[in-house]
Amino acid sequence: MVEPVVRLFVMRLLAGFMVGLVTATLLVALMMRQGIEPFEMQPLPQAQRSCDDFPPLKNDNLLRAARGEPVDRVPVWVMRQAGRYLPEFQEVRAKHDFFTVCRTPELACEVTMQPLRRFDLDASIIFSDILVIPQALGITVEMKPGVGPVLPEPLVGPADLARLNQTGTIERLKYVGEAITMMRHMLEGKVPLFGFTGAPWTLMGYMIEGGGSKTMSKAKAWLTDYPEASQQLLDILTDQVVDYLVMQVKAGAQMLQVFESSADHLTKEQFLAVSLPCLKRIRVDLLRKLADEGVPAVPMVLFAKGGMHSLTEQAQTGYEVLGIDYSIDPEEARKRAGPNVTLQGNLDPQDMYKPPEELRELVLTMVRKFGKHRYIANLGHGITPQTPIESMNVLVQAVHDAL
Repeated sequence: MVEPVVRLFVMRLLAGFMVGLVTATLLVALMMRQGIEPFEMQPLPQAQRSCDDFPPLKNDNLLRAARGEPVDRVPVWVMRQAGRYLPEFQEVRAKHDFFTVCRTPELACEVTMQPLRRFDLDASIIFSDILVIPQALGITVEMKPGVGPVLPEPLVGPADLARLNQTGTIERLKYVGEAITMMRHMLEGKVPLFGFTGAPWTLMGYMIEGGGSKTMSKAKAWLTDYPEASQQLLDILTDQVVDYLVMQVKAGAQMLQVFESSADHLTKEQFLAVSLPCLKRIRVDLLRKLADEGVPAVPMVLFAKGGMHSLTEQAQTGYEVLGIDYSIDPEEARKRAGPNVTLQGNLDPQDMYKPPEELRELVLTMVRKFGKHRYIANLGHGITPQTPIESMNVLVQAVHDAL
């Protein structure tokens, strides 16, 4: 009687094992079909998710430049430095859609780290997107290949402001904070980490236009047709930006950049009336909220692409650093901004396609015009997808060799 019982027990045990094996196999297959690598999704140990005990910073040239202090070398980083020009980034994107990468801290950190493995950069910037704020407010944002961001249900009139869900937005953006904290540990103090946001006018444009626009005609029409609703929307976005940046600093961001990428669609008068008040309030309210919570402030960069006409006014907003686009000569930019603010920029991204020797001379000339004091080298806009990788090496080395 014992042998049949043992045989039955063994058969049931094997059957249970086979069921579990098949289930696990199906689960892994399902994850792979959805572009999720099981090993990539393993969370870091809790110690590496904590905002306590970050590794000490080894290269603080970026922060010193922002504060107007002496630097060992001119610091350099590049907007969109974690991007499509890198084959390893393309490999990640082949498996995961854009916003999955943004919302998965492990993937966001991997992409953030990629350019640092290749180039001797002086800063990292967390991989994310400015349109996560509209998403958190309840606006659908899709990233379509060859098109870019698309918002299929844009704001058409003032009544649409009621669609914006302003409750719990920062909680819905907590994945950005988690990625920042994780990244601070992964960096091991190698370089400082940027957080960032889109500015209210730029976000407003996307939300009304339904995507990128060469004219911003619908958003500009709101300013004249719906002035009260426009101000209400700008106020909503300013409040959200402030809270979003507070969260990023508390998570470990060591520097912040505010991207006013659509300043070029405003005249100087419009910029001063529409954009600049929001930009000022972001800084004032951010500093106040951080102080109320006993959190140290971090340096801030204001980059208003196409807003070089207002550098004098921007220099009075209190931002430690002003981003300079490629439309203005470095010496003229310094003249307009004055001596008490750090400048960041401003190589034309198209220059990155020039032969290495020519590119090197352009970079050397740029850096020497800006000088070593209160300067951070960068492009005058984001790096473009087909940029040769060798051009990044030339850029970084030339910046570090210039002075």
